Amino acid sequence: MSLSTKHRSTLAASSALALAQKAFEIGTDMQVAISIAVVGASAERLTTASMDDATMHSRETSLKKAQTAASTRRATGWMSGSLAVELPMASGGLLTNVPGGFPITIDGVVVGGLGIAGGTVEQDAQIATAVLNAFLPETTEAKRGDGV
Repeated sequence: MSLSTKHRSTLAASSALALAQKAFEIGTDMQVAISIAVVGASAERLTTASMDDATMHSRETSLKKAQTAASTRRATGWMSGSLAVELPMASGGLLTNVPGGFPITIDGVVVGGLGIAGGTVEQDAQIATAVLNAFLPETTEAKRGDGV
């Protein structure tokens, strides 16, 4: 038996920075001091950034949201009942159920994850959705992983 490789598409660093810039613009417009994280397809950190008045913990929360979305290929917040506690605990805190994380899907392939934290969960999800829609207007909730 021979070994084989599999090509895995991931988001470019320049795209991660563009997403972060757009998130800052939207956060500023909404008067919400946010942190943003963008990760690649394997949940590796591409960029993290926090607005001046963002809370300290929002940086870590945004990263967990982005990593969860990339890993599960679903928007965060889908876990219910005991699963919402058990999965984060079993993963050593690597997964979160807090809304505001979305997979980044291009041509049907998840190439990364986006996480926003710092506002209410509704504001975080609204900002993340607006950021993705600015770059991927054809993306629907189902394509991002919601309701799967």
